[in-house]
Amino acid sequence: MTLYARKYVSPCGDMLLVASETGLVLADWINDNSGEAFCEAVCDTRNLRYMMRRYPAATCVYDPASSILTHAARQLDEYFSGIRRKFNIHLEFSGTEFQNHVWNELLTIPYGKTLSYGDIANRIGSPRAVRGVAAAIGANRMSVFIPCHRVIGSDGSLTGYAGGLYAKRFLLNLELPESMR
Repeated sequence: MTLYARKYVSPCGDMLLVASETGLVLADWINDNSGEAFCEAVCDTRNLRYMMRRYPAATCVYDPASSILTHAARQLDEYFSGIRRKFNIHLEFSGTEFQNHVWNELLTIPYGKTLSYGDIANRIGSPRAVRGVAAAIGANRMSVFIPCHRVIGSDGSLTGYAGGLYAKRFLLNLELPESMR
């Protein structure tokens, strides 16, 4: 099986997009803008480990023309231009049963809304699992598509984000009404 990769340049940082023949496998932040860093990101141990759980025999090739990657990039363009509020691309995420449960719950957070880690724990029926929820959110490799940027601290503070707090703030400012910023 072959996986296809491309770089996506967003207004708040570059992303690595990876797809199979049927869906998006990875949308993760690249914290360096050089071409070399992009190539390394495809081979990054964390990303490969994530992808290989679901695709153990796959090879990954650079192919920005992949139809799924083109579709994903178009939807991101629409999102960043304020046109798109919800994504409709098939996501193939691979995690533990608990992680998948948390990630599916993140998909229900509406555009322009935020929830705390405790809120998510309550919504999945595990109010004592706040740290587990935080760990599952930290393991999300589908940034923006699975909107972990909409999860904030219980005191309203911005907490860690794979793309950095600048990207998280940018995404929330893009989505939140001016009166809520």
